[in-house]
Amino acid sequence: MFSGIVESVGEIGGVRSSSDGLRIWVVSDLVRSDSVKPGDSIAVSGVCLTVVLSEEGRFCADVSNETVCCTNFGNYAVGTPVNLETSLTSNKLLSGHLVYGHVDGVAKCSQIKQDGNSSRIEFEIEPGLGKFLAEKGSIAVDGVSMTINKVMDSELVTVFSVNVIPHTGQFTTLGSLKIRDNVNIEVDMLARYVARIIEVQRR
Repeated sequence: MFSGIVESVGEIGGVRSSSDGLRIWVVSDLVRSDSVKPGDSIAVSGVCLTVVLSEEGRFCADVSNETVCCTNFGNYAVGTPVNLETSLTSNKLLSGHLVYGHVDGVAKCSQIKQDGNSSRIEFEIEPGLGKFLAEKGSIAVDGVSMTINKVMDSELVTVFSVNVIPHTGQFTTLGSLKIRDNVNIEVDMLARYVARIIEVQRR
């Protein structure tokens, strides 16, 4: 479990494809000999992965085909920047919202414009996931805990917007986001439970 508060921006140091999915190496100053160990969970741009191997300054993780299909990992190459967060502990400050690292799908960046000192970014997402979004609700965008500004629905797509403040832009990958880039999305788990309860009650 995570909070959506990114601790470090690392980069992909290696990608190897196989019939089982991907094996990736992630390079980061977050990885020290006593901080990240095999078996630990770490969020890589919002995806909870298990550390398989760890060395000073980098770690290795396996990515299943299912995860590749649900995320933007298929676009990863050496040098791709990624947001990193180690799992929550009992003495770790919960500053964002509860993030599980179970990505629901991808959204496409459709607009970026200045809004004072911040950047207002719009994303397009399939309506099937759009139903879980609400204005002022929480969402994880590439592992970053964000507050939704606005949600606009149509039959083909749902558009939602968030504001990225300068600090967030500087210390996460959202500051270098470009139009048409794909990001990993995890909706608020509470919204999923509410939707499920309503679905059952309507039967």
